[in-house]
Amino acid sequence: MFFLHHNGKLFNVTSTYNITIVEDRSTIIPAILGPKINHVEVELGTDVQLNCSAWLNEKDYVYWSFHRKDGQDPNEHEGEEIKIRTSEGKWQASRILRIENINEKNLNFSYNCTVSSDKGPDTKHFILVTKGRGDIPGHIFTRGMVTALVISGGIVCLVIAGILYRIDLALFYRHFTGRDETLTDGKTYDAFVSYLKGCGPAHGAERAFAVEVLPRVLEEHFGYKLCIFERDVAPGGAVVDEIHSLIEQSRRLIIVLSTSYMLNEVRYELESGLHEALVERKIKIILIEFTPVSDFTFLPQSLQLLKSHRVLKWKADKSLPYNSRFWKSLLYLMPAKPVQPRSGECEAEPVLAHGSSP
Repeated sequence: MFFLHHNGKLFNVTSTYNITIVEDRSTIIPAILGPKINHVEVELGTDVQLNCSAWLNEKDYVYWSFHRKDGQDPNEHEGEEIKIRTSEGKWQASRILRIENINEKNLNFSYNCTVSSDKGPDTKHFILVTKGRGDIPGHIFTRGMVTALVISGGIVCLVIAGILYRIDLALFYRHFTGRDETLTDGKTYDAFVSYLKGCGPAHGAERAFAVEVLPRVLEEHFGYKLCIFERDVAPGGAVVDEIHSLIEQSRRLIIVLSTSYMLNEVRYELESGLHEALVERKIKIILIEFTPVSDFTFLPQSLQLLKSHRVLKWKADKSLPYNSRFWKSLLYLMPAKPVQPRSGECEAEPVLAHGSSP
């Protein structure tokens, strides 16, 4: 209200204002800064300062709590609260807890910093741990990962090498342990050799391989005993009965395979061997593909099932040396026995050292 003079008269002037009182929107929910649990690495005998800061209201306050059943440690000192107001009008407070000459009693104990307010408290925990007992240091973790990768790579390489050189390893194991499968089976021969008996030029190489090369390597060089019908059996007997008896006395049946094999009289040998292998389970069959065979349908179905597991391919010059993959694979399929190469012979000596090759 105020007065106004006009033309000698006094007038009263009134102005009205409407005022609405609202709640103070500057009030906040207090919150401690940083993670709720903080592990602090320390060394025994040193000092440390734990700083606790919080956003809060003007009347709120920050305090430390670290009470033990056996009382407060004399080296623990709580500082005064420091409260400031930021340019945005917010309040921030901090309070330091100083621990001097750290001892075992201070380790792994929870020092709690709390902001108290009408809107509820908020607490942060500080835990002292010995330096080096926390997370694994980066360089140690890196070395550990590299070591693990190297070991894993080494294991993978060993597995691959074991697969690639399993035959060599198996032969080495036999030689090292002196394993002998032939001691108690009561059989006379290590293998019966079945081959195409034709004597014509077309079958000469195959016959020479069966009656000359195989005995030269398996018998003379590695000490096995083979049964070759036309060499070891006197003529005049009952052929079928003789073949069946000889196969029964043998530990392996070696079939020198070709497309003409089933057209020869060796059918008796094959049928007897299959009976021993599949029915009696007294013999194991080894197939040697002397000449490339693209279609195995001419074989009995039961023999086709055995083919993929125990078939060897003769590759002329590559298979000649005693230490070739062919002879190692054949030795692997032969019965284990402590045999030694003849003294004075080179392991890489060609088996056809006397001229012609099959």
